[in-house]
Amino acid sequence: MLELIGAHLSNAEIAARLSISVRTVESHVSSLLRKLEVQDRRALARHAPEPAGAAPSRPAPVLPSPPTSFVGRVRERAELTRMIREHRQVTAVGPGGVGKTRLALAVAAEAAGERPDGVWFVDLVPVTDPDMVATAVAGALGLGEQPGRDMTESVLAALADRHALLVLDNCEHVVHGVALLIERLLARCPRLTVLATSRARLMVPFERVYAVPPLSLTVGGEPDAVTLFMERAAAVGSPLDPPLRDQVTSICERLDGMALAIELAAARCPTLGLDGIIAALSHPLRMLTGGSRADERHRSVRAALDWSHALLEPADRALLRRVSVFAAPFTAAAAAEVTGSEAGLVADGLARLAEQSLLVVAASPGGTEYRALETIRQYATERLAEAGELVDARSRHLRWCLAEAAALAVVRQDWRARFDLVADDLRAALAWAAERPEQRADACELARHLAELTFTRHLTGESQRRYEQAAELAADPSVAASMLRQAAAVAGCRTTGDDMYRLRLAAAEAARGAGDTAGAAADLATAATIAFRFSTTFVRLPSQEESLALITEAREPAGDDPAAQAAVALAEAAVLTDAFGAVQGPAGNAVPETVARAERAVELAHRTGDPLAESAALDALTGAQSWAGDTFATAATARRRITLLASLPISPAGTHELIDALGVAAEASLGAGDVPRARRWARQLADHPSLAESGHRATCRLLMVSALAGDVDEVLTGSVRFLDAWRRAGSPARSILAPAAAGVAMIHGLRDDHDARREWREIMDRLGTSPEHVYGYGAVFDAMLLLHRGQAPEALERTAPEPRQVWKWVTWIWHHWYVALRAEAAVLAGSPRARDCLAEARTAVAGNPVAGAIVERARALLDGDQEALLATAEAFDAAGCRYQSARTLVLAGGGHAFRGAAALAALGLAPTAPAL
Repeated sequence: MLELIGAHLSNAEIAARLSISVRTVESHVSSLLRKLEVQDRRALARHAPEPAGAAPSRPAPVLPSPPTSFVGRVRERAELTRMIREHRQVTAVGPGGVGKTRLALAVAAEAAGERPDGVWFVDLVPVTDPDMVATAVAGALGLGEQPGRDMTESVLAALADRHALLVLDNCEHVVHGVALLIERLLARCPRLTVLATSRARLMVPFERVYAVPPLSLTVGGEPDAVTLFMERAAAVGSPLDPPLRDQVTSICERLDGMALAIELAAARCPTLGLDGIIAALSHPLRMLTGGSRADERHRSVRAALDWSHALLEPADRALLRRVSVFAAPFTAAAAAEVTGSEAGLVADGLARLAEQSLLVVAASPGGTEYRALETIRQYATERLAEAGELVDARSRHLRWCLAEAAALAVVRQDWRARFDLVADDLRAALAWAAERPEQRADACELARHLAELTFTRHLTGESQRRYEQAAELAADPSVAASMLRQAAAVAGCRTTGDDMYRLRLAAAEAARGAGDTAGAAADLATAATIAFRFSTTFVRLPSQEESLALITEAREPAGDDPAAQAAVALAEAAVLTDAFGAVQGPAGNAVPETVARAERAVELAHRTGDPLAESAALDALTGAQSWAGDTFATAATARRRITLLASLPISPAGTHELIDALGVAAEASLGAGDVPRARRWARQLADHPSLAESGHRATCRLLMVSALAGDVDEVLTGSVRFLDAWRRAGSPARSILAPAAAGVAMIHGLRDDHDARREWREIMDRLGTSPEHVYGYGAVFDAMLLLHRGQAPEALERTAPEPRQVWKWVTWIWHHWYVALRAEAAVLAGSPRARDCLAEARTAVAGNPVAGAIVERARALLDGDQEALLATAEAFDAAGCRYQSARTLVLAGGGHAFRGAAALAALGLAPTAPAL
């Protein structure tokens, strides 16, 4: 687990890798955080074992572990604890430096025992965009992108049934985004409590506000402010003598009890002494004098920061304000580049700033990192603006971010970790540059880089958004069109058909603006094709009339451009066939015309030299061949498509095409009885990193294959991931997932686990049924279970419809299985038509190793041919179907039956019953 965390995998990716649920991963991560002295997931990754297997060493708490002890605040802790017990959303408000974060952490730590599903802490300091608040929360929860839903939905699904506490720290600069998220959390997560810290109220319904007071200065007992000063002063020097407490009290009073100001003052004791501190605080230049930038909430913190800043050498002041542009921890080398200073001088300056508590220092695999506390960073940024250096510093930071982003594009080792280190800076630089017309070109380039990087990092929601942002920033319409096409491809990976369609139409408009009429034609035709190919991913599916109008609009401007012609031909093969042919079913449609259109689309796409266009056309040909009932041609075309895509570099369009191709190839191979290939494609799909967050979509084909092959362990393991991901996704009613659920239900039936089978059949009902359930996968899985239980007459009744009555375009994956099992049921049920069924089935499944062996087994049983019967067991073994091999031995009787029963038991299945 720790090794995978060290590889910067999300919780869902770890769950997929280890075949466990995401909730189990979360439990392990929490345990690791408790056992190791780290404050967050990023720090935890540093304790990951080396490839050689070095074990982590130091053990500690789930919440960030402050470097110093928490002092006092007994009354405040009790009051805030009471409020989060009684109210679902509490905001701790107060000026910067008053101690809101430390108080919230203390209260959260005490509340952990009352929250069985955990306490989660989210630092919003690095978040510069209110729309990215949910992404920050998802990162703290270990969630990643899930196709078909944004980060907010992922967070809502993850916390929907949790009895937990979510701490959102430093909300003031993204109040709008926080408020929107909290409103949705409170509505959808009934057992969740949110504790926020902010400099101002969030103004959300049901908010309860707790004003965090300064540290106590009252005499009588030990005032918290004095205790804090004494403890911090002792930590950096020698303990103060008791008689000096009066001077300490005076200092704390002058600092208004502000925790940050007191800590900064105490840190100066070894060099200034108490009298020096008092003198510095008395100096008017070191005290806040008001002004438009100051308000009452910030006076005491500003006093401490002004005073601390005034004690710096001019060079260190300049360095502090210039490194304030970093949104995340930074190295001395990065600071040297951004400030334009000599590396050695910068390193010395950073060390001095750290010594004066103005920077926090931490060790990392990439070297020593520095970070300014947010209050100090904001103060330094204001100083940067006052010095007239803000634009220059931001511009240097932007150039550094562009260089970092470009370098990441060619990095292979530790890529995830390096991206995570700079991601917040890239986002901050882009947010600044996007608002400045003179930086438009650089902003466009950075948006494109960030889109590519986040796609590779599997943050597909952000990737789509960044591609769209790049399109908005692009001065050249042709660049905008390219970015919109990429955004559409990412939307495809996220299974959001409406966005795919919308973005392709937008790309057509941009291409027209660039004078690229052929490109616009290709986009229009592709939009029409998307509505057909990916219809199940739409919320509002365009009508056939709308798609036909797009094709008509695309034909003339396509001219003689090869790519545009290929796109139009593909749209015609898909949409026109669907509109005028396939809706009639194989008995009525013009099958030759369907195939001819698809073959022409393949030919034109091949001429373009674009493998992605050719793959899309081959998909159309696969569909045409399946409608024609040509199972083996369908499988061959699907394999051809995989070969075409296998060696392509990673890209949104390539990934989208490959994911679709793997699913089709797995199903096509299964339909042809090629179980090893079907398993290979399905396994590749289940392991695809882009689907790590959507395990239900990733594993559905593998569950189908494993169920038919009788791989019980694979089904039981994969079903955990499927169910966990499906529930996290909000339990969508997607009938495309139903065959997988039916296969799992059948396996539980073969195991005589009636409760589990009942649960999965309920899941099937929630997924929705279709004609395919009646005539296809439903009939196949039901017949297999009934035959296993010895209920051959019932199996024959379940497969009663004649094969020619069953539309091949509905059941093409299942046709051979249906025919073969129907023939076996007829023999075992003693049907007078058994021999006719066998003859018809033998012709229908010729060339299918699994279905053919089922038919031959039935014939051997009917003829009493023991030698031929045992030969089918070998055929099943060779075809990768261990269940059918074991069942054959049981059907052979005698000593063979004992071996068959043992094989079934080894698979984890209940004994099969004799035919009734």
